[in-house]
Amino acid sequence: MTSTANAPASGGGNASRPDHLGHVIFITAAAAMGGFLFGYDSSVINGAVEAIRERFDVGSAALAQVIAAALIGCAIGAATAGRLADRIGRIRCMQIASVLFTASAIGSALPFALWDLAMWRVIGGFGIGMASVIGPAYIAEVSPPAYRGRLASFQQAAIVIGIAVSQLVNWAILNLAGGDQRGEIGGLEAWQWMLGVMVVPAVLYGLLSFVIPESPRFLVSVGRTEKAKEVLREVEGSGIDADARIREIDHSMRSEVKSTFKDLLGGRFGFLPIVWIGIGLSVFQQLVGINVIFYYSSSLWQSVGIDASSSFLYSFETSVVNIIGTVIAMIFVDRLGRKPLALIGSIGMALSLGTAAWAFSFKTGTGDDISLPHAQGITALVAANLFVLFFALSWGVVVWVLLGEMFPGRIRAAALGVAASAQWIANWVITVTFPSLSDWNLSGAYMIYTFFALLSIPFILKWVPETKGKALEEMG
Repeated sequence: MTSTANAPASGGGNASRPDHLGHVIFITAAAAMGGFLFGYDSSVINGAVEAIRERFDVGSAALAQVIAAALIGCAIGAATAGRLADRIGRIRCMQIASVLFTASAIGSALPFALWDLAMWRVIGGFGIGMASVIGPAYIAEVSPPAYRGRLASFQQAAIVIGIAVSQLVNWAILNLAGGDQRGEIGGLEAWQWMLGVMVVPAVLYGLLSFVIPESPRFLVSVGRTEKAKEVLREVEGSGIDADARIREIDHSMRSEVKSTFKDLLGGRFGFLPIVWIGIGLSVFQQLVGINVIFYYSSSLWQSVGIDASSSFLYSFETSVVNIIGTVIAMIFVDRLGRKPLALIGSIGMALSLGTAAWAFSFKTGTGDDISLPHAQGITALVAANLFVLFFALSWGVVVWVLLGEMFPGRIRAAALGVAASAQWIANWVITVTFPSLSDWNLSGAYMIYTFFALLSIPFILKWVPETKGKALEEMG
């Protein structure tokens, strides 16, 4: 699936302004609810990790497979969403994703076995994968050109807000259960409520999809040009030349050449060099261990002696830091450039991860009797938040910006698909290995993440291109 984000606006699109900008913002925010669910589902499991371990009496390796099961569905959903959306429309795909999210929330809250929970996680992951593709594409296709950049940022903002809200909801449920993840509330354990509450935003996402318009690009592709004109006037302003815009969209669609996997081959090591750079960006983004914070942070703080209620509050605090960092990145990515921001992030992540590794090396005790000295505990907490801040203001946003800009047009779609797949795989590797690494040596795990943060610095300096201020057509 492609978008008209970079098509010329000969019909006056770039100069036009919507008659009701608030309505356009509402449409964008409704579509970005998929991003909210993406962030919420990715992080909500954080609050249930220890309870699931106890409820089903599983070791770290099996637990990690359940946590990471959603990523299998993510890969499938992302791989199929584009073509499905081109066949049945963007709105129908959103509705399918909503149903999958809803089913996953209910099933995950009421599992009768570990494999059952994993299955529902996979189904939810399928919805995440679909939403991660459909949301940004739809927003690009309905946004007025003059506001496209700012409206496109809604998706990333929704993801980090979803992460923060899930942590806050988990903390509130834990308090209702008296600080016990397995404490009962209305006949269900606290962790079940944590997973089940996602029904609310999932249903809201589905309902909102019924009140926003279909993408004009899809409408043109199925011959519904009058409806497409109506939507274009709704989102770009009644003063636009709708006929010219329809011709522009139609010409863009007819002139597109769909890239294939074969187009990515030709370099000394199989792929073209630029494709390897894209893969490297995706892999480094995950190998610094960012998702350890969002999947396991409550478990992590409990593993060094912090009580469950406080650990949830710390996790929410980290999510707020993530939002702040994302806003900083949105402000500076076009001012400083992509490479400088990525370098600042890599250096900051390496220093904060190294500091956390040092602090965790003072961990003492075994079993449920584990603690950190006060000074090292404070240091670990500050270092973890600084790590999230430096990641969010750099690699969290910059990687997606670069992946959208750096590939030549003839291979952009296929190269993005390969890079995104590499990211899901790296995410899976980090997710399934952390519990075992933590059991082996928590400080050692963070030293591994520090190593990858350091390694990303020469990678940026030597191979990553600067795309600031360049037209997409210049990416040769």
